[in-house]
Amino acid sequence: MTISTEIFQTTSLESIKSNPSAYENLEAILTNKDGQVPLHKRFRAIFTLKNLADEKSVDILAKAFDDDSALLKHELAYVLGQIKDPYANPVLRTVLANKSEDPMVRHEAAEALGAIGDSSSLDILEEYLNDEYAVVRETCELAIARIKYENDKEKLDVPKSLYTSIDPAPPNIKIQSVSELREILLDAKLPLFERYRAMFALRNLGNTEAVLALAEGFNDSSALFRHEIAYVFGQMRSPASVPALIKTLENMNELYMVRHEAAEALGSVATPECLPVLKRFKDDQERVVKESCEVALDMYEYESSQGFDMLTV
Repeated sequence: MTISTEIFQTTSLESIKSNPSAYENLEAILTNKDGQVPLHKRFRAIFTLKNLADEKSVDILAKAFDDDSALLKHELAYVLGQIKDPYANPVLRTVLANKSEDPMVRHEAAEALGAIGDSSSLDILEEYLNDEYAVVRETCELAIARIKYENDKEKLDVPKSLYTSIDPAPPNIKIQSVSELREILLDAKLPLFERYRAMFALRNLGNTEAVLALAEGFNDSSALFRHEIAYVFGQMRSPASVPALIKTLENMNELYMVRHEAAEALGSVATPECLPVLKRFKDDQERVVKESCEVALDMYEYESSQGFDMLTV
């Protein structure tokens, strides 16, 4: 999941919505039929469509699921979840059910169904609770818990935070102690949903103590859990997270989806020590990691200069 940078002004989005050819251009950039569009530019098109957040955008995003890049397809699924329109449910269900698809993409489709929060998705999520891949099984578990939570009329309202993302679990708002949240975070006997709630509560606290507590999560046995820690670090953009992120990216024994998330987080944090590491792994043997470093270097340039060019559509 890439941390999107809000680079598209409202006036630009309104002009796109009134211009059919702009949608056609976005589709051409995203689907890259001629094979000439750089990956980072395709990602900018994805986030333009996310910000447009209409059914035309959903249809265009859905067309790119025939791409051969697992990184790009996982980003499509993530963005469809963030748009939070049940109109995207059919394509997400198809992706989740496709057992020949990369597990990272299927996981993101399941998470997106949870983000949309429609109870009609419970059947397919329950169907894949016993999937052969742990990242898919665990994501379905989380998505089911999230949908049930969102549809609970007695749930507590979560105060607004700095983060606008629709997360796999709402933050725990009853506990504000880093040490107590750390205990929940690291307790593998607890339901994954409760541990994620502690994770996002620590994210919202945002201090160095919270960052160090989250970093301990990289020792967890669940690759899904470890990858979410890296994603949260990308959101927090704390320099205190950099050593743990670099260690994760450098670990050649780590699962590719965790290393990919660490690479993108480093691009988001964008401190000077992130740059040489991303350059070193931009030709990694794992395609997902290699492409993530390409995207992360583009993010690094934006975060460092705040001079990102708006995508021309």
